[in-house]
Amino acid sequence: MKGLVIAGPTAVGKTSLSIKLAKAMDAEIISADSAQIYIDLDIGTAKVTEGEMAGVEHHMLDVTEPVKKYSVGEYQRAVDTILAGMEAEKKAVILTGGTGLYIGSVTEGLANLPESDSELRSKLMKRSNESLYDELKVLDPEGAEMIHPNNKRRVERALEVCLLTGRKFSEVSRENIKGNNYDFLKIALERDRDVLYERINLRVELMMKAGLLEEVERTYKKYGEGLKKVNIIGYAEIIRYLEGETELSQAVEDIKQNSRRYAKRQFTWFKNKHDYIWYNLDEMSEDEIVKDIIKRLKSS
Repeated sequence: MKGLVIAGPTAVGKTSLSIKLAKAMDAEIISADSAQIYIDLDIGTAKVTEGEMAGVEHHMLDVTEPVKKYSVGEYQRAVDTILAGMEAEKKAVILTGGTGLYIGSVTEGLANLPESDSELRSKLMKRSNESLYDELKVLDPEGAEMIHPNNKRRVERALEVCLLTGRKFSEVSRENIKGNNYDFLKIALERDRDVLYERINLRVELMMKAGLLEEVERTYKKYGEGLKKVNIIGYAEIIRYLEGETELSQAVEDIKQNSRRYAKRQFTWFKNKHDYIWYNLDEMSEDEIVKDIIKRLKSS
């Protein structure tokens, strides 16, 4: 089955283009956004509204509460289940969002790493970085070279995998297992940087007018300190204002700056993936891009 990925940095225009493509392809959309899975976080995550959906079925929105942990593995399994149902109906699918790890888990799969063992992990946590790293170097020299000695959490996990599987972490982590039968054409969107940053700044202003402050107040009252741990842009900055750590105007400027930085990291992530076809929305119209993508899908 053929599938389509629409990726790119925040505020570039993924939502609008994906809906136009979905209508042209008679496809359903699966969100690949690690913030939009959370219930109650709507304005600050730029979650697509029912009106914007224009009748197109969307999946993987409002999956869990923001105070609950949600792993890439859980996302992969949920999406693969959705894809199995869509494949049975011969349904086209568009996977769209800016979370590269989510997209990769579906299009390339994830390493079949064992679940964490609480008893073993407890023992490892009591040991020093040096002790853990020395043992990892013995069991998996290549794996040790991949991890900084001071990154205790990653060293613990790598050593845990070695001890649980009896194999090298560096080998196991490369054995990705893909859980669906879709072959994805990968598209990424970009704009000139100044234009993108202007769009980000405007989006933040529109979020504030749409009630972002009130949304954060409401969700912070509901979830408390747990919401701070999620550390999602737009919410973390407003929480600091609510706690009296900064002025509201500064919180808004911080959201803009952090969003621009995030967009830059997203851009770098996807540019480093060499299997994406890039379209610049400042150089081509949405209709031109839709037409070209449809042509590529038919010829692939």
